[in-house]
Amino acid sequence: MTRMNFDNLDILAFGAHADDVEIGMGGTIAKYASNGKKIGICDLTRAELSSNGTVETRKEEALKAAEILGVTSRETLNLPDRGLYYNQEYIAKIAGVIRKYRPSLVFAPYLEDRHPDHGHCARLVEEAIFSAGIKKFETEGGYAPHKVKSLHFYMINGFHKPDFLIDISSFMDKKIASLEAYESQFVRSPDSYETPLVNGYIETVQSRETLFGKQAGVQYAEGFKANRPLLLDRDLFGEDI
Repeated sequence: MTRMNFDNLDILAFGAHADDVEIGMGGTIAKYASNGKKIGICDLTRAELSSNGTVETRKEEALKAAEILGVTSRETLNLPDRGLYYNQEYIAKIAGVIRKYRPSLVFAPYLEDRHPDHGHCARLVEEAIFSAGIKKFETEGGYAPHKVKSLHFYMINGFHKPDFLIDISSFMDKKIASLEAYESQFVRSPDSYETPLVNGYIETVQSRETLFGKQAGVQYAEGFKANRPLLLDRDLFGEDI
């Protein structure tokens, strides 16, 4: 018996860890949320191996960041941190989330990144998107198959040539606020373990978005990679512009 799905999301963004999505596309989420789009975030792991903070702290920070950005729903799949390898069980769990929320667009980290989990997350999401549309593919929850319109990739640690940019000039403040919500990760304290995140990381992200903005003639922009060409006469939701 097929279960009824949740309200369809316009955007479902996946990250390996809480804060990945905010780093890569927090401004875009805030922008579309302000326009009434329904947006969800799914963190694949609890980030239990993070050098700073605890699982409980990270969860509280993630919910605070989601509220700042106007996210409709956020959940964690509890897959193993530093263990996001190709696995049919993991693919089925991610596909189940896609069927549950039936998003139009899915976002994931770009495959090229210094943290291996980010690339692994992207590959698992790609596989799950395909499987979620197969009628006989089984997932938990018994949700109906769903085909996503398109998949795009956001950047976390990298500075790659984007396939397209989104102007976030009016929402950069919310992006920064969402990152500042992760005090355990980005704010240095006497007990902090020395990582790149506590050494001006938020400022580095802001500088990247400034450079992307200059490419487009705006103050700030976020850059994305696409897994297929985009039509110039349509926006991200396939609607005429």
